[in-house]
Amino acid sequence: MACGMKQVPGVIVLFLLTLSSVKGAEGVVLLHGLSRSSASMVKLERALAAEGYVVVNCDYSSRKLPIEKLSLAVVGGALADERLRGCSKVHFVTHSLGGILVRYYFANRKDERLGRVVMLGPPNKGSEVVDHLRGWWMFRKVVGPAGQQLGTDTDSVPNRLGPVSFELGVIAGDRSINWINSCMIKGHDDGKVSVEGTKVEGMQDHLVIHTTHPFMMKNRRVISSVITFLKSGQFGLKSTEPVEAPNGE
Repeated sequence: MACGMKQVPGVIVLFLLTLSSVKGAEGVVLLHGLSRSSASMVKLERALAAEGYVVVNCDYSSRKLPIEKLSLAVVGGALADERLRGCSKVHFVTHSLGGILVRYYFANRKDERLGRVVMLGPPNKGSEVVDHLRGWWMFRKVVGPAGQQLGTDTDSVPNRLGPVSFELGVIAGDRSINWINSCMIKGHDDGKVSVEGTKVEGMQDHLVIHTTHPFMMKNRRVISSVITFLKSGQFGLKSTEPVEAPNGE
């Protein structure tokens, strides 16, 4: 696993490394989803950096380990990142599987620096897509051990974790570009996870935005809502947002 900022201009990296050594600065760890990379979070990374946060955009292999081991390696590794050493608070912004890694880690451990967490499209109650396709060998090969643990059954990892104990805001999408997956999912969904399935007991706020699972982290409304929650602990909006043009995602 590597937590890097390879696609951000060098001058910004240098500036953020300087900030990380300033006592009292706030950091943000970005965790991408299953079968994705840190490149998917770059637009969000740049927006957060522009707000003055020390941003650590983690890149990790999501298909090689089960959630239990992946969580320790990824979340634990991010918290140990040198750039965050001077931060008074460390927030997390996650996409999909990344949110479950954070839930698992902090269900078993504490870190006094933990600030707020925003999860984008997290399968907090699992996904029916996993229920339907888990028996297919090709699906198991594509999603790996962690992906197979994201079903809606009571024994799935998300459903065994219980309520969250940190300040959490969840953003769900209700637009799908994968009608096959959506046929497997109950209620409104983003093509991977139902809106209802993103919710978890103990969360501070929940917001539905008309966007898709694969691209929600690039959506302008999502990004502005993430920043609002990190600063205030609330999204400030309750209803589904207007449709975004494709280039707005």
